[in-house]
Amino acid sequence: MTDALPAKLVEIRDDFLALPQQERLQLLLEFANELPELPARFADHPDLLERVEECQSPVYIFVEVGDDRIVSLHATAPREAPTTRGFASILVQGLAGLTVEEVLGVPADYPLTIGLTEAVSPLRIRGMSGLLGRTQRQVREKTAA
Repeated sequence: MTDALPAKLVEIRDDFLALPQQERLQLLLEFANELPELPARFADHPDLLERVEECQSPVYIFVEVGDDRIVSLHATAPREAPTTRGFASILVQGLAGLTVEEVLGVPADYPLTIGLTEAVSPLRIRGMSGLLGRTQRQVREKTAA
């Protein structure tokens, strides 16, 4: 694990690792309930959202990069998919307010480090990895111009 991991992601990881395995699922459900609603401007433009194909459930994301190079991740996932919503919420909250460089510096294996590999299926962990990878790809694309 790199020392460059942003503080919020360190805090989230440490919160999970401080709990027994069964309570980690409860914390993931709490994150699922905290996933912010999409901004209203997306209501008429669902075409702006990218489907995260690695997720079993229909999850869509959109990344914005401000003039100040601060990244905002927006995500939507059905309430009937709490694990996926939880993973999306972890990333939305963990990446909030970070710079382009900080987001791109998040290690690809971050989803493997938060202590859920024994609590959820590898397919679900792959979904979170897909969320992170697609977020970073969108950041690279939006800053390449």
